[in-house]
Formats: sequence, structure tokens, C-alpha cells
Amino acid sequence: MAIIVPDGWREFANNAAESGAAQREFETLAALAAALPDAYTVYHAVHWTRLEHGYSVYGEIDFVVVNQAGALLLIEQKSGFLEEGEDGLKKRYAEKTKSVPIQMARSRAALQHKLYARPGCRDVPLESLLYCPDYQVKRVETAGLAAERIVDARRRDQLAAVIVAILPPGEASSADTVRQVHRFLRDIVQLETDVSALIGRARGLVTRISGGLAHWARQLDFQPYRLRVTGTAGSGKTQLALAEYRAAIDQGQRPLYLCYNRPLADHFQLIAPPGGHVCTLHMLCDQRLRASGEIPDFKQPDAFERLLTRAATLPITADWLFDTLIVDEGQDFTEAWRDLALRHLQPQGRALWLEDPLQNLYGRDPVELPGWVRLRANSNFRSPRSVVRMLQSLLPDEFPIEARGALHASELTVLSYRDGAELTQQVKEGIRLCLAEGYKKADIAVVSYSGREKSRLFPYTQLGPHSLKTFSGHYDLLGQPLYTDGDLLLESVYRFKGQAAPAIVFAEIDFERLDERAVRKLFVGATRAMMKLVLVVSEKSAKVLLERLG
Repeated sequence: MAIIVPDGWREFANNAAESGAAQREFETLAALAAALPDAYTVYHAVHWTRLEHGYSVYGEIDFVVVNQAGALLLIEQKSGFLEEGEDGLKKRYAEKTKSVPIQMARSRAALQHKLYARPGCRDVPLESLLYCPDYQVKRVETAGLAAERIVDARRRDQLAAVIVAILPPGEASSADTVRQVHRFLRDIVQLETDVSALIGRARGLVTRISGGLAHWARQLDFQPYRLRVTGTAGSGKTQLALAEYRAAIDQGQRPLYLCYNRPLADHFQLIAPPGGHVCTLHMLCDQRLRASGEIPDFKQPDAFERLLTRAATLPITADWLFDTLIVDEGQDFTEAWRDLALRHLQPQGRALWLEDPLQNLYGRDPVELPGWVRLRANSNFRSPRSVVRMLQSLLPDEFPIEARGALHASELTVLSYRDGAELTQQVKEGIRLCLAEGYKKADIAVVSYSGREKSRLFPYTQLGPHSLKTFSGHYDLLGQPLYTDGDLLLESVYRFKGQAAPAIVFAEIDFERLDERAVRKLFVGATRAMMKLVLVVSEKSAKVLLERLG
């Protein structure tokens, strides 16, 4: 079976049935994954850009197939009807008709220009192919492409065989050229799995953050590699973690990803490629004790402190040393936890520390990392601009945040309540507003400002017509969290930290003063929203909040 990039494409494809032409590409991807042998890697939706004569040129190549020798085959897929004429095949779009051969030539030239600029890639073989699964080309001689480079509706079942004929598997090679080809393609592939997807449903949401952390932070080169990224919510910190994790595996190394929140670790495990180790720090200590023959007793009131203390005394064997260490949610770590984590890094390994001080909900002091290079990222690419503007009015000057999201419209709604009965009514109204705007229940999360124990929502299993899905507190045999049956997710702001959803109903917001703790919780909850945010606020808190916002 061929290797497919990006990771998590199946989960995204399973939820893209309504996306029309994109779904046809996923069908092709599934066919290539099944029919091509493991000597091939298929990159999907490779976007290219280059600056030419003072302006940007943008284009797209639907698939790039790479054999084990590093040679490339570019595949342009044209779904639906095509037009034929004396000057070749054409595709009609809403605004105009475009020549297919010219489109393909431009895309090839642009990608070739960038690829050949890479060291050692000047002589990389590069072929092209047109795939039109819905159309039968009648006049091949005037198509503008060689007949053997067209797979139309008559030959769509032979696509994989045609690919292998044009691009044989080649000899396996560990040459630097092959590594450069794959690094080049991973650098420009713009489909990046978003680990902020809803827990309990591996949706594989995609994000297109041009020039974001996942690209630029990995261009830094210093030794030893000790990078501390202080980034605001939505700046791409965990996408960077995934890129670093994947790069280590591609180089035959073992990465270790550590975070504080179990839900984030659970989901990262779902979308990360195999070959590394993903867990929370407490999970790591538990695993180490069990590997040494000890069974932790979690019935003791101080069980977790005992766990950490005992793990710190164990010697680090080769099995527990890693080439790359990634600490996510670093603002939740103590200095003792920092030392526990760093013990598992090879002396010459790479270390990445990701943190957001504004998401420190537990009041822990920031850790010291002397000698580390620091990178600050203040741009939020995820949240609607209206949400970021609201937060800008609440945050102190030392915590700047820039609105870089794509949505400019007003996606922020505030609903107030007086008591528990009115709270549930307003939460239902918030859900109704999201559904009325076209969001599905699977796109909506109700996030409680309160912890689970103090929440007035968690005792409910149903809110009107909506059944609630909550974490049961248990895990299956594979370590994945088990949820109650329901069609609408309900989580606390503490557990949902590090995650996101297209639409958020942030409920039970209740505070006496808009102090530092209240602002941090508001920040965490509000920045979970990717497109729509509804705030359900107590009347007294709403008055304080609106006065602050002016």
C-alpha cells in the first residue's frame, strides 16, 4: 500500500461527502492508496507559489507520486465535463474557460523551478499525467497532450497501472536527493492535519496557514536545538509539534511528545504517524514504573505526586531515550516536571517547548529554560477576527494577540441568564443559532466555564432535542477515551484546552470580578471557536464584561 501525505486523510474524506469535486479527489486517493505498492508515496493537493515579475503566481497540482528513487509524477485531475477543440482540451469554470495543457504546463514549470533550486535536485526526473475519470476524450490527437499521458473514463480502472508504467518503482535509495525531494514536498503541501479537531471524533480538519510556525520554526538551525515557542492560541503550535514529530520519524529517529491534558494526548496519538511515543507526563511515569515491575496505587490521595517522585529515581535506559522531545502545553509544567521530561532526551537530540502563558489555568509559575532560543508567535490564524478583537480589549499589554483569521464577519453572540432554568434555555438558544447558520451537531461543542464537578450542565444527558456526549471517565483496551452516547459534545474548559471546534457555545460564564483568572478562562474558551462563538453569561458577569468592552 502506498504512503499517503497528509496523515489523517481518510478521516477527513469520511466527513467530506458534501464537498463535491473534493470528494472525487478523495476517491482517487483511496484507489491509489490501495493499488500502488509501498514503493510509492502520494502527496495530495500540493499547492505551489512563486514570485514572478513582481506578482505572485498561484496554482495547484492535485497529486504528486514519488517513487523510492525520488522521481516524480505530477497528476492533474479534471472531474466532470471537458471541452475539446482544435487548440486542445479545455475546462469551463464559472468565470471562464481554461486550457488544460497550458494549466498543466504552468503548474509543472512552477514546481520544477522551485524543486530544481534545492541542493542536489537539479536532475530529478519529473513526469506529468492528466486524469479525467468522468470524461472520455474523443479526439486524442488534438488534446494537446500525448495519448499515453491521458487516463480518461475508459481507462480509469487502469490508473495505478499507467502510473507504474510511466514511473517504475525504481531502486530504493537513502541518497540525500531523495530526502530533499520529500522535504520539499512536505514543505509546500498545504493540507495539514489540525490536532485541534473534536475529541472522540477524528475529523482530520485541515488548516491552511501559509508561512506559519510549522514551516518557519523548522527553518531555524542552531546547535544544540533547544527551541522555546511562546505562542498565542491559534498560532499553529501543535501543528508545529506534528511537523517536528513527523520529521523525526522520516529520518528514522524516535520522537517523544508530552503534554499535560490527556484529551490532547489522545487525539495527537490518533493523527500522528507510527514510530514515536505520545503521552502525558503522568502517563509516561506510569508506563516507566510498570515496565520496571511496579504497579502504582492510584487509590492513595497523593498517588500522582508519588508517581512522579518514584519515576524520577528510576535510571533512564536506552528504551526510554528519544531523539526528539516535544513538550506541548508547557505553561502547565512545573520545573520538576521539566527535569523529568528532559531526562528522556538524547544528549544531541532536538527539544521543542511549546507554551501559551494565557492558557495557564492552574496558576503555575513559568519554568526557566536557560540557554534556549525563544520564538514568539502572536498571530491567531484560527479564530474569527471578531473574537480576537474582543480578546484584545480584555488582555493586558504584555499579552499581544493579532487577528490573522480568514473570517471578518461578526461571528460573536452574547446571551445572558439569571438562574439555572434560564441557563439551560440560553444554551439551547445558542445551539439553535449555530444550527440555523448551517452547522451540524458534530461541528458544535458546548464548553462549560465551570469545572465538571461544579457545573450545572453536566448532570443533564439531554438538552431539549439534543442528547449530550460527555467523557465517561473510562478508556478502552487501546487506551482511547470512552464517551456517553450523544450527538452534541459537552466539555469543561479545562479538558477542552488545546482543542477546537467550528462552533462553540461557551456556557456558564460566571465571575464576580474580571480578574486575571477570569480573563484567562475567557481567553481559553473563546479561542476554541474556529468560526462561530456564542457566549452564555450570567447577568452580573455580562454587565461587567460589556462595561470592559465598552
